[in-house]
Amino acid sequence: MSAAPRPKGRLFLVPTPLDFGCAEQSPITEVLPTSTLATAAGIQHWVCENAKSTRAFLKRVGQTHPLIAPLPEQSITELPRHVHKKGDHQSGFDGKPLLAAALQGHDMGLVSEAGMPAVADPGSSVVRAAHDLGIGVVPMVGPVSLLLALAASGLNGQNFAFVGYLPQEASERAARLKQLESLALKTGQTQLWIETPYRNAAMLDGLLQSLNANTRLAISSGLTLPSAHLQSHTVAQWKKGLKGPDGHTPAVYAIGP
Repeated sequence: MSAAPRPKGRLFLVPTPLDFGCAEQSPITEVLPTSTLATAAGIQHWVCENAKSTRAFLKRVGQTHPLIAPLPEQSITELPRHVHKKGDHQSGFDGKPLLAAALQGHDMGLVSEAGMPAVADPGSSVVRAAHDLGIGVVPMVGPVSLLLALAASGLNGQNFAFVGYLPQEASERAARLKQLESLALKTGQTQLWIETPYRNAAMLDGLLQSLNANTRLAISSGLTLPSAHLQSHTVAQWKKGLKGPDGHTPAVYAIGP
């Protein structure tokens, strides 16, 4: 009689704290529940955006829950760089080879540098591959910057869209902002996007130059940190000299009527 096939492992989507790259960090137990920390501590096989930040995350987890294996023995595989650049939701990348450990019966974890993997971050190709291979996908509880920013914005939380990054070139960015504003004002749909820290000043300047005075603009940065910066005002109010996010902290922007 042949042996029964070994059960497949599961793919856990493990959120990480939002303080990656920030000057300060919140205690990990304040932003991730015990169940998520315990699950992360019990995983030895990882697919990630960045191996260095994943080791730093696991080190923090290990300070509250003993890791199933020491850091040097953790199996950590990075997604290819081109997946980050193109976005693996449409790059055609095949994530199945990354899930070999799950096919052998081991639980695996998927992480990004900050927040929920596969939401405004790489990882969706791995999730698709898991479904295609019959591997169970288990999202864990933790911070998602987009939803925290939306909830704090005072804008429409019943109808919203995340549009990724906006163009870097000033004239292209201005045209895109006008397009998003028109859509938001016509439909009531909140438009959200993210920006890297060093472009925050240029983004705010472009917003104040491009948007109508009565459009509401919400900016959130440093979410879950004591120094969190969350403001939601009309463009006219912003133009009176309100302070925007610094050049060191990622930010989430939202506009609507």
